[in-house]
Amino acid sequence: MDEQKLIEAFQLMWGKYPEQVRLIRKDFTIVAGNESYLQFGGPVGTKCNVGDPAMHKGCQAMKCLKDRETKINGNEVNGERFDSYWVPVDGAEDYYVHFTNGMNALIAKMMAAQQPPQS
Repeated sequence: MDEQKLIEAFQLMWGKYPEQVRLIRKDFTIVAGNESYLQFGGPVGTKCNVGDPAMHKGCQAMKCLKDRETKINGNEVNGERFDSYWVPVDGAEDYYVHFTNGMNALIAKMMAAQQPPQS
């Protein structure tokens, strides 16, 4: 499938989703992000698996692509529950959609904790 058409279809489906959503290639390159992902400063064209390995513990990307099934992993950090999803894209064997419900609340809580108190 043509990657540009895939990106357009991704934006039609996920563009306004309230959590951060990414379209990712098998080599872990983020090829598109929805509005929420971009508003939080998420980069496109970079690898999603960089940084702290602990952040990628439980990644189900390769299993999702191999099995051609959606994978789900639930976690809790600092009292915030979040569920991560890896969804294979039909007709595009090397692509999957990845999002985490509850991640925006966790990020907002972490950012608020870093802000100095208002006087």
